Amino acid sequence: MTIQGLDRRSVLEMLAKAASASQFPGFSRWAYGAEHKHEESSLSASRQPYTPLYFSRHQYKTIEILTDLIIPAGETPGAKDAGVSEFIDFMAAHGENELRQPMLKGLGWLDTISKKTYGSVFARLSGQQQAAVFKIVAYSNQAFFKLIRRYTTMGYYTSGIGLKELNFPGLRLYTHTNGPKHLQLHSASI
Repeated sequence: MTIQGLDRRSVLEMLAKAASASQFPGFSRWAYGAEHKHEESSLSASRQPYTPLYFSRHQYKTIEILTDLIIPAGETPGAKDAGVSEFIDFMAAHGENELRQPMLKGLGWLDTISKKTYGSVFARLSGQQQAAVFKIVAYSNQAFFKLIRRYTTMGYYTSGIGLKELNFPGLRLYTHTNGPKHLQLHSASI
């Protein structure tokens, strides 16, 4: 996988947002997480189901499906494995204003299109129907598609899984040494 269509400024912005967000408790999947303990209690806590902070459960499920359509699992882990929907919810909950209203409107629009096309909301459609509606989104509502794609990319490539996919040199340096604790990654996240 590659980051397509991103310039240096966008990449730096992504890293800055992820670094800022990582200062909050419970945000351990991202590379710049503030506390990195390898204790069993912290690993079992990360296995708990995520409770959305900003979006409703239905909206969150829709985001999870969309992000997985953008970066599906295959030979490498996908967006769902990297917790990208958690990242998007977390960013919206902590004041990412460019995300909040446009995402809510886009999710509502997506459900409206799904109901008109297949008689049900997006999250309840079959995988094949979701893929068909997703193609409609990509071409009909480009602002929403660009927004979800941007935050999916941001969440994925700032997670431990995404950095491993990029073969980020810092992973080798700080996961195999006793380097600064604020730069070490959870072994469970990579």
